[in-house]
Amino acid sequence: MIEFAKLKIRDSFGQELLERGVISEEELGTALNLQTQSGERIEKLLVDIGAMSEADLVVHLSAYLGVPYVISEDFPQVPVLENTFSEKFMRECKFIPIKSEAHEQLTIAMADPRDTSTLDTIRLYTVFQDLQVFLAPESAILDLIEKFYGNQASSLGRIVEDIDEGIDAVGDEAEDIEHLKDLASEAPVIRLVNLVLSRAIEARASDVHIEPFERDLKVRYRVDGILYDQESPPKRLKAAVISRIKIMARLNIAERRIPQDGRIKMKVLGKDVDLRVSTLPTMYGESVVMRILDKSNTQIYDVEKLGFSPRMHDLFEDLIVRPYGIIMVTGPTGSGKTTTLYGALTKINQPDKKIVTIEDPVEYQIDGINQIHVNPQIGLTFAMGLRSIVRQDPDVIMVGEMRDLETVEIGIRAALTGHLVFSTLHTNDAPGAIARMVDMGAEDYLLASTILGVLAQRLVRIICQECKERQSVEDSFLEEIGIPPDDRTEVFEGKGCKECGQTGYQGRLGIFELMLMDEEVRRLILSNSDATQIRKAAIQGGMISMRADGIEKVKQGVTTISEVLRVTQDL
Repeated sequence: MIEFAKLKIRDSFGQELLERGVISEEELGTALNLQTQSGERIEKLLVDIGAMSEADLVVHLSAYLGVPYVISEDFPQVPVLENTFSEKFMRECKFIPIKSEAHEQLTIAMADPRDTSTLDTIRLYTVFQDLQVFLAPESAILDLIEKFYGNQASSLGRIVEDIDEGIDAVGDEAEDIEHLKDLASEAPVIRLVNLVLSRAIEARASDVHIEPFERDLKVRYRVDGILYDQESPPKRLKAAVISRIKIMARLNIAERRIPQDGRIKMKVLGKDVDLRVSTLPTMYGESVVMRILDKSNTQIYDVEKLGFSPRMHDLFEDLIVRPYGIIMVTGPTGSGKTTTLYGALTKINQPDKKIVTIEDPVEYQIDGINQIHVNPQIGLTFAMGLRSIVRQDPDVIMVGEMRDLETVEIGIRAALTGHLVFSTLHTNDAPGAIARMVDMGAEDYLLASTILGVLAQRLVRIICQECKERQSVEDSFLEEIGIPPDDRTEVFEGKGCKECGQTGYQGRLGIFELMLMDEEVRRLILSNSDATQIRKAAIQGGMISMRADGIEKVKQGVTTISEVLRVTQDL
């Protein structure tokens, strides 16, 4: 039993968070002002205004009070007690039983363990005198109450009810900008947007799509490269939700006719997260896409974790330590090209090398590397930036994309004058990069003499290790895709579980093909041969195709046949 008189309660929980650097003075001041108006607990208001996530709050409040906490994954799967407490009582006092020891001890989860009146009431009207109390997120407690005893309303549904009860509705085409700002600053709207973002982080989403249509407002998350529909707020809240996001991204909420781009920096579920925000006017309102950049995920810089086979890893590392030349990475949008380049730059980032990049946009900041964000509005294009970078005495240059002949020609000159140049192109395979640059107008003899290698890549989803099981596949199909069937051949798939969100996959890694510039490939480039001929020569010279690399990962039990065929169907 917890003696609350002995709890380690100091002058102010908010002050404690401020001293630890968890919240800012401005956020604490806003919460205290709201507290004088509403009388709510300071910790709840800090969550409402978006100063911290509910999961972070529980961890800090647990340490502050000296009360252990419990997470939703540890909650019971069935009700612990029936017909003991009313749903209304549990909802108003924000607690739920999670364990019962006959008629001796009752364990409950509470949003506020300092609520001694609730604990006294439980002891007075039940046989349980020994109460064990755990701290838990308020939303998780209310979700469980509704799951076991209520009407199955969701967290999002409850927030929408709060909005409808406390805030005047606003039409889709509201013109009163001040009213829109006030609406977007209301606590329930803030909680709604924070809930959408925290669920995206929990789901490992890379992008959040908020799209208005004629009859509804749709929220979708891109997880491991695939879009999934999510529980969405009603369409009547479109203006409030989108205005809130635009205010967070410091965009003009009065301007809805042209696209806008911005950034949001926030802490979600204990992680420092950057959100790259893009708005686009559509027929039924502004569509918003937020790219989630998890700054705490340092694995993206690690070449060892990209998915290279041992042989290809050695070949790629041999390329990136060369003193000069051009290394190209190709693939469609979303194939992980930038991640591979960041991994390569991090690997060679040493004090004796000056590395400069020009990107659109700078997605992750890397210590020790000079990174430039292109800005066409003021004339800072890839070509202009690259021309200036060369005058900065760099050893290594990374150009986000070779978009035009001018950029290609400056990159070639930089390679010829002793610089190592990294860049990307949107082509389906490695040999296609040469043909694309020739089509742009680049001289074939200059390409043959400066390009060291071309890496083409795609991303395949990794089978979830929690629900991985053997898949039965006919021998004839295995032979057709290049897997010789024998007694030792095993192919796996994920059947779907809670850990992977019922998708059967968790995470992604690359499949690659690396074309090195050997004598035969150079001869074909100089004789103006097409990409097909160059590809045949590269494979004869030892290049492993992307599909072959993918099939090898199928044989290793890393991914599935359907995944490899899905991402290589254009090859």
